[in-house]
Amino acid sequence: MTDRTGTMLYLNGVSVSFDGFKALNALSIIVHPNEMLAIIGPNGAGKTTMMDIITGKTRPDDGEVFFDGRTDLTKLDEATIANLGIGRKFQKPTVFESHTVWDNLELALKKPRSVFAALTYSPSREDIARIEEILETVRLTARRNHLAAGLSHGQKQWLEIGMLLAQDPKLLLVDEPVAGMTDSETEETAKLLKQIALTRSVVVVEHDMSFVRDLGTRVTCLAEGTVLAEGTLDQVSANPLVIERYLGR
Repeated sequence: MTDRTGTMLYLNGVSVSFDGFKALNALSIIVHPNEMLAIIGPNGAGKTTMMDIITGKTRPDDGEVFFDGRTDLTKLDEATIANLGIGRKFQKPTVFESHTVWDNLELALKKPRSVFAALTYSPSREDIARIEEILETVRLTARRNHLAAGLSHGQKQWLEIGMLLAQDPKLLLVDEPVAGMTDSETEETAKLLKQIALTRSVVVVEHDMSFVRDLGTRVTCLAEGTVLAEGTLDQVSANPLVIERYLGR
């Protein structure tokens, strides 16, 4: 049993089965504060199930899942987990197309949610400064007054990452962020995520190996619901099991 103090995400011996199929099999993963972890692996390796367990969508049959070294996520529902500071970005971007980039970010800010508070809300100086900062981070300052519908696919992905940042998460889970992006957008996304990982923990699930290389971070390869190998991308790519069960296919 490893010590979980000083960890942002701690999975120990996590297993879950669906109709007799073991989606996760004694999975153990640790992510530290302000660290990025890239997770690779074949389809069906358990990457999505792992995200579902961290966010409370799925309950594990066995194992421990702790956030920030102390909060047992297996006892909490999805809304509570999101409010703790875990943000999840799905593969397909969901932004408010008929609103401007600025309005999308303003809507996403952590602020009172009652109807009355929402009606009387006007952004404080702090809110405005925060939105400006996020626009800068997600490369959308020049598009602030444009409708989200007019953004490229890659820019929509960035806007959605910005909307998650507006919630001020401590841990960001990002699922295949560069699928469908141009080469230059892909490169920019690697820089953007590295910048975010200076101040919060980031877990990136990805198939694009050149993008994973650009992230320059620790890599974990999953297969059949368990960790196959861990290390730098070069170390993991050279692992005979990883070649046989993932890269060689």
